[in-house]
Amino acid sequence: MVIILGLQGIAVQKSVLAAAYSDTINNVAADDSKIIQNRILFTNLLAKNLENHIQKAGAILEITSKLPQVRNVPYAHLLNQTLNTLHGIPQYADMEKRQVAKYIIASNSDLRDVFFIMPNGDGYLFEPYSTQQNLTTKNFAFRDYFQGAIKTNDTYLGNVIITKTASGFRAGAIAIPVYSSSKNNPSIAGVWVGGLDFKVFDRDLQSLNLPSGERVVYTGYKGQKVADSDINKSNTAESFANMNSFKNAINGKSGSMIDTVDNNTKMLVTYQPVRMFHNTWIVLLMQPIPTQ
Repeated sequence: MVIILGLQGIAVQKSVLAAAYSDTINNVAADDSKIIQNRILFTNLLAKNLENHIQKAGAILEITSKLPQVRNVPYAHLLNQTLNTLHGIPQYADMEKRQVAKYIIASNSDLRDVFFIMPNGDGYLFEPYSTQQNLTTKNFAFRDYFQGAIKTNDTYLGNVIITKTASGFRAGAIAIPVYSSSKNNPSIAGVWVGGLDFKVFDRDLQSLNLPSGERVVYTGYKGQKVADSDINKSNTAESFANMNSFKNAINGKSGSMIDTVDNNTKMLVTYQPVRMFHNTWIVLLMQPIPTQ
């Protein structure tokens, strides 16, 4: 079966964002109200860019979750022998589902892996298979993306996951509940999940070449950093949950305010919420306050 999705790329390209930054930030008259308006406009563009990334990745997962290759789980019985040793089914079992997962990864750069989880949270299969080989857990019922998909019976965007490694690798996931193909009595077959590649978001923001001291971050709904325009901080795990600008944005507000960043640093922060798949992520554009 050929799957035609046509959802590659993002609507707002990096070059467009960079041009928008130049137009809205650098080329305005020295009028405070005008500068604030343009910063809000630029933050809106960033928010739309982030939304496009997530929505298109989610659309691919939603479409493929309805394929019979994904809805059927013919090798679940193998988990009795392989779950503890392989963290799922063998590499060459359920190749139809694995091929769909491989296609998704190849066609969407925002997704670094795709996997299927059983209704009890046990892993079924992961692509690339190297992901399955390197797992440190076999059950994912504790993950908020799994719980959210089951609870809402809908596509669910999870919180930021920070691995316990020296690099503090950040990850996130979009999860889709999948039902069996039985016409008479469809039941939950599992959860179809796409792991987001935050490095793509980092590259978008770092292509902006912001002036020294300025910074843009995307955060998850609990305040953990998703992406960072500062290449020197992009691998550092940070939380912005205590900032008033974040609190305003998570409550659905947008605007600009003087806020405290990094404990004692006062900055002008422009903020914008991005509502997606039952959760809200945040865009924060931060600028140093000129000294008098």
